[in-house]
Amino acid sequence: MDSFLTPSLADSSAWRAKRVVVTGGGGFIGSHLVERLLPVCGQVVVPTRQGAAPGFLRHVENDVEFVHGDLRDPAVAASACRGADVVMMLAAVVGGIEYNMAHQGSVFRDNLAVYLATLEAARLAQVGRVLVTSSACVYPRFCKLPTPESEGFEGRPEPTNAGYGWAKRMEEFLAGAYANEFGMSVAVARPYNAYGPRDDFDPASSHVIPALVRKAFEPGGGELVVWGSGRQSRSFLYVTDFADGLIRICERAPDAEPTNVGADEETTIGAVAEAIARLAGTGKRVVFDTGKPEGQPRRHCDVARLESLYDFRARVPLADGLARTVEYFREELLQ
Repeated sequence: MDSFLTPSLADSSAWRAKRVVVTGGGGFIGSHLVERLLPVCGQVVVPTRQGAAPGFLRHVENDVEFVHGDLRDPAVAASACRGADVVMMLAAVVGGIEYNMAHQGSVFRDNLAVYLATLEAARLAQVGRVLVTSSACVYPRFCKLPTPESEGFEGRPEPTNAGYGWAKRMEEFLAGAYANEFGMSVAVARPYNAYGPRDDFDPASSHVIPALVRKAFEPGGGELVVWGSGRQSRSFLYVTDFADGLIRICERAPDAEPTNVGADEETTIGAVAEAIARLAGTGKRVVFDTGKPEGQPRRHCDVARLESLYDFRARVPLADGLARTVEYFREELLQ
């Protein structure tokens, strides 16, 4: 288990004796969420397409119930949701700019297929509480900064991640529609850019921080190449803060009212690249390839609702989180 984990913010009284399903629970964010739920829940259930326990959950496989199969299959979704008190929906297909641009159709299709089957299964199983994990990718390219929740359906999502952004908008719409028509209790979280240990470092699909960490350690060449000008900005959220934000919103959020989950921090990609280069210590010089796309020009999370209604603040500073992410790559993945 990651030694850098801060204590979970889960209210044990809200989770005690609950049967909680975490879709995507074997992945980067989901595995951290499972770890934070296990000490306070009656039972944690993780659907997985793998024949065995996912690698990130091997150390707790005796404490987790696994449902094997593809959640796009309504029968598998029904099996996963049977008897559940809470369903936390994290299963997602998404990557970095290059991946998202090349797979707009399949990203939209596959995200909605899993979502539709799981939400309907939760309705039929009369699950008491459902958490929908949306994304800051719902916001338009040129949005107000910091960006309030009210702009989630303004204009169109950023073109480089349109497939994912539209899928998440549709998920939010359906959350509200199911709450209104069927009386389901559905919470909606809109997290910002996640990073940390267990992230996807595959060059074909990685997001910006794991991509830069991998590049910082690649042999050959003295340059760490950053896509775009480096002036594009993001609000980064360390993975344990991400998990805790989902827990807090699931516990307290009014039905179908989205809430940003992020840190009140806006950092340029250039600054992040410089920090990663220093932490890696490989002597690479940061350079910028302005011929490559850079996605959303700026992101800055408006945390007013998160702080005022849920008394939640991100606890891991970016400098600490980057250091832990670089350490993870060096210790676990560098061959």
